[in-house]
Amino acid sequence: MDYRDHYPAALRWLSHLVDFCLALGGIAIITLVFCNASLRGFAGFDLAWSLEVTSFLLLWSTFIGCSAAIARGAHMRVTEIVEKLLPTSVQRSLSILIDVIIAALLISLIYTGYHISVHTWAQKTTVLYWPVGLLYASMPAGMTISLIFHLFNMTYDLRNPVVPHAAHSDGGEAVT
Repeated sequence: MDYRDHYPAALRWLSHLVDFCLALGGIAIITLVFCNASLRGFAGFDLAWSLEVTSFLLLWSTFIGCSAAIARGAHMRVTEIVEKLLPTSVQRSLSILIDVIIAALLISLIYTGYHISVHTWAQKTTVLYWPVGLLYASMPAGMTISLIFHLFNMTYDLRNPVVPHAAHSDGGEAVT
């Protein structure tokens, strides 16, 4: 279920900002890789800095992309076995438990990523001399945005019970 239609204005704005950054990052990655490969093939040299910028953009896009997927409710779920074996009340309790575990995992990733970023901030990259911690800061930044979206989605799901996925081809509908 795509949760973005149910977001308050601030979260909708954040979701649009994430989408814009992902589109911009994707275009920049494609452009840098294409230009660098073309230069290497036609001119016999490449831009050393483009490899560092591309790796930064790829990592940031990965973690920010996680938050975009959470906002859309697009992360993979395999629910067929649970739906066939467990009653609806147990399925709901299991869903809540899984949401709490995911929130705890996101908090753990934010904490760990922050410490990795802080401990590597003094190191510099070889070409651009950017802080290596900036590369690792992508994890706590992306996971923080993911946690914000996940907490709203979890609250929305608690307030709006979902019909089992098997009854709907699109992965479940909120009961109104």
